[in-house]
Amino acid sequence: MNDRDPAAPVGAPLFLLSFRQRDELGAVAANAGWRVVGARRAEGAARRFLASGAAVALVDARGALEEGLAAVGELGGVVSANGAALLVLVSRGDSARLGEFLDAGATHFLASPMREGELVQALRYAERFVARVGGWEKRETRIAEPLGWRWDPALRSLQLTPALAKLLGMPVSASPRACLERLDAEDRVLARAAFRRLSDAMPSTAFAHDLAGVGRVVEHLQYDPQTRRLHALVEPLGAAPDAGAAVREALHDARDAAGARRWIERRLGEGRRVSAMLVALDRFETINEAHGRATGDALLGSAGRRVSDAAREVLGRHAIVARMGGPEFLVAAVDAGDMAMATLRTLLDEALTRPFVTGNGVISLAVRIAMVESNPGEPAPAMLRRLSERLIDGGEARVEPLDQLAGDVQGAIDRGEIATLFQPQVAVSTGKLSGTEALARWNHPQRGEIGAETLFAAAARADMTATLSEHVQARALAAAAAWPAVLKPLRLSINVTAEDVARPGFADRLLGRIDASGFPRSRLTIEITESSIMEELGEAARLLAELRTAGCRVAIDDFGTGYSSLAYLKALPLDYLKIDKKLSQDITGSARDRIVVRGVIDMARSLGLTVIAEGVETREQLELLAKDGCQYVQGFLFAEPLDVAALTAMMEAET
Repeated sequence: MNDRDPAAPVGAPLFLLSFRQRDELGAVAANAGWRVVGARRAEGAARRFLASGAAVALVDARGALEEGLAAVGELGGVVSANGAALLVLVSRGDSARLGEFLDAGATHFLASPMREGELVQALRYAERFVARVGGWEKRETRIAEPLGWRWDPALRSLQLTPALAKLLGMPVSASPRACLERLDAEDRVLARAAFRRLSDAMPSTAFAHDLAGVGRVVEHLQYDPQTRRLHALVEPLGAAPDAGAAVREALHDARDAAGARRWIERRLGEGRRVSAMLVALDRFETINEAHGRATGDALLGSAGRRVSDAAREVLGRHAIVARMGGPEFLVAAVDAGDMAMATLRTLLDEALTRPFVTGNGVISLAVRIAMVESNPGEPAPAMLRRLSERLIDGGEARVEPLDQLAGDVQGAIDRGEIATLFQPQVAVSTGKLSGTEALARWNHPQRGEIGAETLFAAAARADMTATLSEHVQARALAAAAAWPAVLKPLRLSINVTAEDVARPGFADRLLGRIDASGFPRSRLTIEITESSIMEELGEAARLLAELRTAGCRVAIDDFGTGYSSLAYLKALPLDYLKIDKKLSQDITGSARDRIVVRGVIDMARSLGLTVIAEGVETREQLELLAKDGCQYVQGFLFAEPLDVAALTAMMEAET
């Protein structure tokens, strides 16, 4: 495409905010002569727009209406105050809401579908609007001397802008080698990779690195296929405090110890309070020796995902996660608060003590966790040294003394302290009780009622998970077999663990336990969590098919917890899909949250699976799940886990 406008100088910056993973708009704009400065989040958009030097902002709100509206709201004040232009793209079906975008500060709009030429023309009109208004060149906040450079093959040298040359202490004409040597080794690798990505088909890209005297920057590269010239705009990220931008940068780059230290140094330099947590997995060398280095590496990857998921759940975008070397992970956040960090510590303790399923079986880990907060004026190395010393001293005391509980699991079984409760499952179409899930509770004589997660974590610490699981299954089946007549129509769901599935003869032993209880196979559902499915899907499919052939039904539990795989749904013989409670509760969040939940429900039903949503707590959640096709629900909106007497009373009230 060659559609350049002589009135728009080649290389003029254009600020593009797009929430899409693939950015065709950037390529279209670049081919038409603009130098694109891209962003994918609304946070900090106003500052980044000003720093870009662009007179026109382009916001792509197609398929992301609410996010686009929020972005326009943030940009609108800057655009209005400085005589700039803000072009918004919307889907044609959302045209009725254009008034909201105009009220928020948009100056131009374009509805999709559209041709490339229409987009180019709309951008030109926006630029001409800026020229007529005349306010952009007069704005006080304009960056008079942008940071950037240009490569011209005819000159065989980099032409630096005066501001960049002055900052680097280099002449305006410099060799590429001299400029690259200003980057550290890791950043040089990133730079060369970015250069290799450029082509006629991909004329724009970007990469981030540290720049002395500026801090963290993004270099937006623009390649001109006709002249073979390369333009770069250097955008400072550290020019102003911007927690959102810092977190995005850290999540992308600070995956190792060096990156984490740089992130902490910048936050401390800004005067921010930093909270840090060091998580160490114990006995890891023993695991490597027993199972091999490949298994150890896979286990570290799984542990890292659990750490990242927990950090995102509690701290959102205000955290980084880094691998510090060996089996240690760092979580750091700015202005997180004591309560949030304590909550994260508890969640990490529970997440990392759950068993890991590997190709060689099931492995349980012990974990130590230490926490510190930055002191005024303290440098990053001193803070990290304090954190390591605290971990060496033993870390923090656990919220739940699992080691003490672990030593008493067998006694709890022998003394009959492990009780079984039943949580009702309700049919959405009728509102009637249709089944129950059996849940374990430990009636501890000193600590009171202890939930299933802590109970099984203690059992894992004592290497008694399989023993406890079989005990809970046997008690649930025996209790259900003795239900009064009014409960006979109900289905019963019992859970199996990773240890159950991994043991030889799993299906035969479970079927024998069912038959010994007297509970009919036809009314039983076996719930298997994603973490219980072995890496060899073929073997898992064989085991589950054996249970279904024997008359039981099979459900995949906690679907959507962050490790969901479509391969499970395609390969495994399933009857039910149970949506995890976190995903169920997300349905009342953003439009994208609801789209994800609806997509899971549609996919499951297309595969012939019945959908059950867990954790339903509000009427709004129920109504949205019902509209999206969910067939059964369970949660505190209907009832907490009940004993047999309370379950009977609930059933009798319906009849």
